[in-house]
Amino acid sequence: MQHFLLIYDHHKQELRASRQFGEKQSDEATIAYQDAEAQFRDDQDVEIVLIGADSLATIHKTHGHYFQGADRLARYLTPA
Repeated sequence: MQHFLLIYDHHKQELRASRQFGEKQSDEATIAYQDAEAQFRDDQDVEIVLIGADSLATIHKTHGHYFQGADRLARYLTPA
């Protein structure tokens, strides 16, 4: 299972940042999640999520509301 860290700004209705972590990077994903939570702790408009899934396609199906079109999904995700 891969992990996907999404940082979403509800006020702007867009992703501020995102990262993709490989199957063997669950510890790194957890640390990145904790760091993002600390960074945006005082910003109530920002939502931080760490999602486990088998693929980008699954994330798009289950959490598509974070993206403004399927063609933008790959652009937002950067490998860890």
